[in-house]
Amino acid sequence: MLSSTVSALLRSAGLDPGSVETVVRTAIAEDLAGGTDVTSEATVPAGQLSVGDFVARKPGVVAGIPVALAVLESTATSGSLRWRERSTDGDRVEPSDVLLTARMDTRAFLTAERTALNLLGHLSGIATLTREWVDAVAGTGAQIRDTRKTTPGLRALEKYAVRCGGGTNHRMSLSDAALVKDNHVIAAGGVGAAFDAVRSRWPELRLEVEVDSLDELREVLARGAELVLLDNFDIAGLREAVALTDGRARLEASGGLSLEVAHDVAATGVDYLAVGALTHSAAALDVALDLRSGVEASREEGF
Repeated sequence: MLSSTVSALLRSAGLDPGSVETVVRTAIAEDLAGGTDVTSEATVPAGQLSVGDFVARKPGVVAGIPVALAVLESTATSGSLRWRERSTDGDRVEPSDVLLTARMDTRAFLTAERTALNLLGHLSGIATLTREWVDAVAGTGAQIRDTRKTTPGLRALEKYAVRCGGGTNHRMSLSDAALVKDNHVIAAGGVGAAFDAVRSRWPELRLEVEVDSLDELREVLARGAELVLLDNFDIAGLREAVALTDGRARLEASGGLSLEVAHDVAATGVDYLAVGALTHSAAALDVALDLRSGVEASREEGF
């Protein structure tokens, strides 16, 4: 079980400690494959303590420090882990900036190293890319939203990373909001029919409906749609959609978006840009663990 301290850090980040622990334990079990860390057991004296710094090698935005702590705690001998956060999730960092310093049993540290770096680098990469999009639309009033194009099992963590980068989360699951898309429209026999079916079955649920033409937009606005996804509209089409809607619904642009056109899209007056790339295409931020051991570790101030 995670300690109350690490659990509190995760909760304050909007993450469920039990779910994070499941991810971490699954990853560690995958790495050990039912065995042991043979290299560390052969090269590291039993009982040795080390201090390690998680260091950014590239500029970016940090996300996942509490998750990395959960990884370290999952392998550390009882009560041996101590740490100092040098950065906070959401911070911009530069190369050589230290994100987190920890002290623990060296063997356990090395067993946890790759899993901690994988998660910290992956989440920080998402936060970094999200911040690029947020910066690109600055001053327009539009928000950057993620999608459900997430890594299976990591959705809560990846959407947390989006928030660290300044983005906004769309629905977390298929059950907490309705999104009528093109295939629902086909199955229901039309966009109006699909909209009416969801509204009739789930009258209190948040409902967004995708349209691919101004005619479909008119149809759903007439039915009282409050949130509309404009699929693959060009800049001129987005402007027309904003004018037609005239504040009656919030509008989200989707499809064909890139950082190069983000500001122009946002400047049309849409409320959101839906960016699946935030979670499915973000490159990991380069983060490394620099280990210190022996006398240097025992002298580390604060430990």
